[in-house]
Amino acid sequence: MAGNVVGGGKVRNKQVILKDYVSGFPKESDMLITTSSVDLKLPEGSNGILVKNLYLSCDPYMRNRMAKPLRPSYVDSFQPGSPMTGFGVSEVIDSRNQNFSKGDLVWGRTGWEEYSVIDSLESLFKIQHTDLPLSYYTGILGMPGLTAYAGFYEICAPKKGETVFVSAASGAVGQLVGQFAKLMGCYVVGSAGSKEKVDLLKSKFGFDEAFNYKEEADLDAALKRYFPDGIDIYFENVGGKMLDAVLTNMRLHGRISVCGMISQYNLDHPEGVHNLFNLISKRIRIEGFLVFDYYHLYDKFLEMVIPQIKQGKIVYVEDIARGLESGPEALVGLFSGRNVGKQLIAVDPQ
Repeated sequence: MAGNVVGGGKVRNKQVILKDYVSGFPKESDMLITTSSVDLKLPEGSNGILVKNLYLSCDPYMRNRMAKPLRPSYVDSFQPGSPMTGFGVSEVIDSRNQNFSKGDLVWGRTGWEEYSVIDSLESLFKIQHTDLPLSYYTGILGMPGLTAYAGFYEICAPKKGETVFVSAASGAVGQLVGQFAKLMGCYVVGSAGSKEKVDLLKSKFGFDEAFNYKEEADLDAALKRYFPDGIDIYFENVGGKMLDAVLTNMRLHGRISVCGMISQYNLDHPEGVHNLFNLISKRIRIEGFLVFDYYHLYDKFLEMVIPQIKQGKIVYVEDIARGLESGPEALVGLFSGRNVGKQLIAVDPQ
């Protein structure tokens, strides 16, 4: 930290700033690396905490926050000229809040910067299990892990022997849904965007089958090939043409858990879905969800997943970019599928 000291109790604070609202595919040049300073002591009267950020999570939903707020959303847009924010793992440097102490490790919402002052502490979790990699709290033990757990178990109510399809299956959430389904005794197929990722799904995560959607001219035919008797459960991460093809291949009383629609985030005019009548004829239940609604299940989730990790029954692949300045490239890369596994940033690569 010595080389980072400004003087007077302040240190330099590298930040990733959104330059202006984004339309279409985001570019690295939409973000700017700047340096400000931060006081290492919080002022009297504060009820927040000061943290040093260790890992930052790159997540597809952040693209929506880069756009001008045109309609109500579950999360606010970033403010141009200000540091971006997202999920991260941090160490408490100073605290004016009785629930947090200096030295605590936490995960939750923080800034895309080296140091952050956090005043909204409602969804900040103390890290109790430090015998697993801290980086896991941006993924399998953090928001994506709880997302996979809630979306699969709570919404889809899986049963042994059912057929499960996962799109964007090698990503932060998809790789876990597939493994959860295999532990349930389900038949699981995933789609991904490269041969490397397809091989990973089958060899590393234990999917029964997987295919490269970019090589399939007819998604409906591809799904019929892997699910000749139809799909019981679809974990939706993609939207658009994939959702349309899935609807024609669902079984009676199938369930669709809608986690994300990454194929639509960069489109000014989202694609339409044409096969919705299947919801009626096949009595399909489709439900969107937000992980925030399931935070009360976090301890229950940890009780289930930590033993599975330690026993090697669940594995997790991370794609770690080094240094805060690598953040823009890492985030933009999500939308071309450049990452393999959970994309995150090690803020201080040392």
